[in-house]
Amino acid sequence: MSNGFAPLANDRFLRALKRQPVDRTPVWIMRQAGRYLPEYRATRARAGSFMNLCQSPELACEVTLQPLARLPLDAAILFSDILTVPDAMGLGLSFAEGEGPRFARPLRSVAEIDALTVPRVDQSLRYVTDAVTLIRRELHGRMPLIGFSGSPWTLACYMIEGGGSEHFERAKALLWNEPAAAHRLLDVLAQSVSAYLQAQIDAGAQALMIFDTWGGALSADHYREFSLRSMAQIAASLKRGEGEARVPLILYSKGAMGQLEAMADIGADALGLDWTITLDEARRRVGDRVALQGNVDPVVLYAGIDAIRAEARKAVHSFGAHPGHVFNLGHGIHPAIDPEHLRALIEAVHNESAALFAARGNPR
Repeated sequence: MSNGFAPLANDRFLRALKRQPVDRTPVWIMRQAGRYLPEYRATRARAGSFMNLCQSPELACEVTLQPLARLPLDAAILFSDILTVPDAMGLGLSFAEGEGPRFARPLRSVAEIDALTVPRVDQSLRYVTDAVTLIRRELHGRMPLIGFSGSPWTLACYMIEGGGSEHFERAKALLWNEPAAAHRLLDVLAQSVSAYLQAQIDAGAQALMIFDTWGGALSADHYREFSLRSMAQIAASLKRGEGEARVPLILYSKGAMGQLEAMADIGADALGLDWTITLDEARRRVGDRVALQGNVDPVVLYAGIDAIRAEARKAVHSFGAHPGHVFNLGHGIHPAIDPEHLRALIEAVHNESAALFAARGNPR
């Protein structure tokens, strides 16, 4: 664990993840540092490329802090990309404008899978841990910092397909045709992600999130065998501390809400929800085993302010005056969103939850 940082002035995000009382529902937003902010676009242009932006600790810190200067958020999240781990494994990551990520050397054979090794985080990913430490210093205890990684299955999808995909036909075919090779790939990725997240903890991250973006592309059986199992391996391997010093872990599997009960059993502290399930249903299904994060459809932010506020109120009352809710969107914020619409959403969550807790006379 890292020492020497300022004490937290706002810890409601961490308290909610630990299902402790808070004065209002904490809010952070997936992709809160990104293209919807004009200041981000200016920094991105100055960096010259997305990879330059990610690989400069100073610029990554600048971008991480930008939404905090504009919006009343309760947590910061490291600015980086989920594909830094496979890039460190030698696959050659690049980003083409308007086309998304591409790997110069995608995995096309079992022999290429067998040749993969766990990267040295202190060498090939040092720029990420340096950014974590710099951001913690620059936050001066204003709010917690979230570190993150992609899940092994999600990383494998990109590594096998060579980029994004509509059906993930190569990646999914591997599960049927070469299941042993698929398990070897996921195992080396689980080890890599574990080392990467542990290094982020050691550098100063105060919470962690695993983005299993493509977990919902799998059948129920394949999800448990090829996605959930490797995430359970990561959760078991991390040294996250004890008691109040414990670093909470959030698991987010987009499109896999049918698997909530199984997700709640792998050792994570919280589950991220997409917008295909209500908060009250999710809470009934997992009980008090984990906190919940989510779950508003990001597209509501294209609507008018009144509709946005109504959606915030609905989310707050759907969860109710119970411990363990972190408000978020059900996926990342879209690039074309007006930041003032996001402000209206955040303020509505804060105001509505504070009023709800006060009315019940039992703050969470």
